[in-house]
Amino acid sequence: MQTEFIVKTRGQGLYEVTRDVTDWVAQSGTAQGLLTLFIRHTSASLLIQENADPEVQTDLRAYFARLVPPTTDPSMAYLTHTYEGPDDMPAHIKAALLPVSLGIPVTDGRLALGTWQGIYLFEHRDAPHSRQVVAHLSA
Repeated sequence: MQTEFIVKTRGQGLYEVTRDVTDWVAQSGTAQGLLTLFIRHTSASLLIQENADPEVQTDLRAYFARLVPPTTDPSMAYLTHTYEGPDDMPAHIKAALLPVSLGIPVTDGRLALGTWQGIYLFEHRDAPHSRQVVAHLSA
């Protein structure tokens, strides 16, 4: 089975998609299998991360902003791909460092996520985007 999720973002940050994905898997009727998620973009990523404390999301965003600042930061003066805005090339670098696909086992019809794990789209651009995540469920 295959479907596509559209995730509307409002700028940089983590957007949880666990509920939508969980509902789709439950409706599939698949008891055992493997779910693969793939984001169809080069400036956003997919993560499995803690979904209990929102400070985790805040700290992740702050860490990656510090690790890869915008091209207006003097430390990024060596970058040449700058015509799409100061957040574009840093977004590509972040997407190169983080996963763009995830594999999650399905056990007894449910995602085999841990108690505090959620599925997130990590938007690396400043402007709102409509992101596409392809889901493929193999039984």
